[in-house]
Amino acid sequence: MHHANSARSILAERLLEHHGGSRFHGHSAGSFPRGAVHPLALALLKEAGLPTAGLRSKAWDEFAAPGSPALDFVFTVCDQAAGEACPAWPGQPITAHWGLRLPDPAAEQGTDAQRMLAFREAFQALERRIRLFTSLPMEETGPHGADPPRGRDWPRAAGQRRRDRIVSVTIWHNPACGTSRNTLGPVEI
Repeated sequence: MHHANSARSILAERLLEHHGGSRFHGHSAGSFPRGAVHPLALALLKEAGLPTAGLRSKAWDEFAAPGSPALDFVFTVCDQAAGEACPAWPGQPITAHWGLRLPDPAAEQGTDAQRMLAFREAFQALERRIRLFTSLPMEETGPHGADPPRGRDWPRAAGQRRRDRIVSVTIWHNPACGTSRNTLGPVEI
C-alpha cells in the first residue's frame, strides 16, 4: 500500500534524524496508515546501521491535534492524485513535494531481491535529498532563506543565534497530495 506510512516516509524520518543530527527532528505520517512498518524498510535501516526502535506507521492526524509537535517543514513523498487538497497544518509549516520518480517500494512485486532493490533505490534517492536539505545554512536565516517579517523570532531573539533551536520536519505520504498546493508561509515559533 503506497499511502500507508510504512516505507518511504519511514525511511526519510530515520534518515533525517541521522543526517540532521541535533538540528532536526523527523516525523513521518500517512493519510491511510497501514499500522505496521514494512519489514523490508526495517531490514534496510538495520543494514544501514540506523535505529529502528520507536518507528511506527501513524496517521497525519497526530500532527494536527492540539499538543502535537510544532512543525517547520512538511514534505510529501508521493506523485499520485496531485489535484486533491492537502491538510492545513497547525503553525503554517513550509510544505513541499519531493516526487521521487520511483515506484513505491512497498508496492513492488517480484522476488525478494527485486523488492529489496526497490527499497534501496528509494533509500538512496531520499538520502540524497535529505543530505542536501540538512546542509542548508538555516542557523543564520529562517527556513525561507531570509529573515521573516518583523515580530517573528525565527532566526534569533535578543541576539541569540538560531543554532540552539531544533527544526521539526514531518515527511508524510498521501497519494491524494502529489503537489503541495497549501504552502502557507512563515513558521510561527
